[in-house]
Amino acid sequence: MFRFRSIVTRTIALHLVAIVATSILMPLALYLMLNRTALDLQDTALREQADEILGYVELAPDGSLRFNMPGQIAALYSEAYGRYAFAVLDADGKVLFSSLTTKAPITDTASRDDQPVYFTEHRGAAALYGVSLPVQFHGRDLIVQVSQDLAHRDVLIDDIVADFFTRVGWITAPILFLLLVIDVAIIRRTMRPVIAASNLAERIGPLRTDLRLPEAGMPLEVQPLVHAVNQALDRLDEGFRSQREFTADAAHELRTPLAILRTQIDMIADRELARTLRQDVENMTRLVNQLLEMAELETFVIGSGETADLVAVAAEVAAFLAPIALANDKRVAVTGARRPVVVHGNPDMLGRALRNLVENALVHTPPQTTVEIAIDGRGAISVYDRGPGVPPAEREQIFHRFWRRDRRRQGSSGLGLSIVARIAERHGALVSVADRPGGGAAFTLSFPALAGGPEPAPRELAAAK
Repeated sequence: MFRFRSIVTRTIALHLVAIVATSILMPLALYLMLNRTALDLQDTALREQADEILGYVELAPDGSLRFNMPGQIAALYSEAYGRYAFAVLDADGKVLFSSLTTKAPITDTASRDDQPVYFTEHRGAAALYGVSLPVQFHGRDLIVQVSQDLAHRDVLIDDIVADFFTRVGWITAPILFLLLVIDVAIIRRTMRPVIAASNLAERIGPLRTDLRLPEAGMPLEVQPLVHAVNQALDRLDEGFRSQREFTADAAHELRTPLAILRTQIDMIADRELARTLRQDVENMTRLVNQLLEMAELETFVIGSGETADLVAVAAEVAAFLAPIALANDKRVAVTGARRPVVVHGNPDMLGRALRNLVENALVHTPPQTTVEIAIDGRGAISVYDRGPGVPPAEREQIFHRFWRRDRRRQGSSGLGLSIVARIAERHGALVSVADRPGGGAAFTLSFPALAGGPEPAPRELAAAK
């Protein structure tokens, strides 16, 4: 069975089913009623005919019965006319008078409890419908039988009954479909506040936690749901704000102790121990900075006219990380477009995203290899390394917060790539990961390029030294 996700579509579909059923059942019911009425009229006419036939029976002076029917009326009951027939029987079933030349009764169906009995007889190809009516005539029990050939039933009644279903159906169906169109307009007008609330709900997010669904004008059936949703948004907003404030406050409070700890480590005489401790402090500092970045991203808004040059961002990140790469016998290179590639975004935030990608690549690429930052003139920037790559099964998970493939490895918090994903989301960009030809991983940030932006430039390799 089909399940419609839209209330409007579901309501219209159910109305359509109801209309189709009504278009069939209502004419059928009316047809049966009309047919029943026609039969009742026919039964009444037959009883009236039987009473008329009885009126032509007379009591003779000698006490016998005689039949005196005018010739004009007798012609209607003649076998030559073949439309009507009658017979008058006594209580023993003996035929006294009959329009049939055989002087036989029209039917052998006996009356019961002095009530008229309606019957249908088939004689050859003819179908007869009639009544056997018990009567009292001057103290004698008689039975008057009258029949009518169904092939010669009243033409007007036949035409009405035969054409009624199709004629009423053609009238009923358009009226009901017009009612469906009116219902659709009514439903859409009724659902207009719900649709407006749905459009407003799409705008609710980390940057607009103050928005609430309007309860005024909502249908009574929907108001409790809207009220419950608004209350849930209030609770989520409070929890979201508390979590954001706690993360930011904790990160800020940790910076000062880490700075003091770094100074005290520099005073340790054992240089090997000092080096190990300094590395641990650097890892903690990086984690604190990433937590601050995550907290900052929750309220970060890009200006409507703010732009960033991907080429300049890439060059700045490469220059910043080049010393770290060289210290570990690795290199950073910028390739691709030479002219500015302008996108809508914040240069500082894009620099943080690219720096996280390059730092991640430097961790995984082996010594004596190059991490390449490739800029596409159509509005994309990629980071290539020669590491082990990312298995397809993990390519969705690596962008989740605190996800790490090897939790025993020191120095990784699992926040770097989640920061990249969040910055990309803020910029309307798409971040993806794929295998690099020849081995390694390829992380790509694809931005919607600005209209009228610069043309793609030839590729250029600039090694950071």
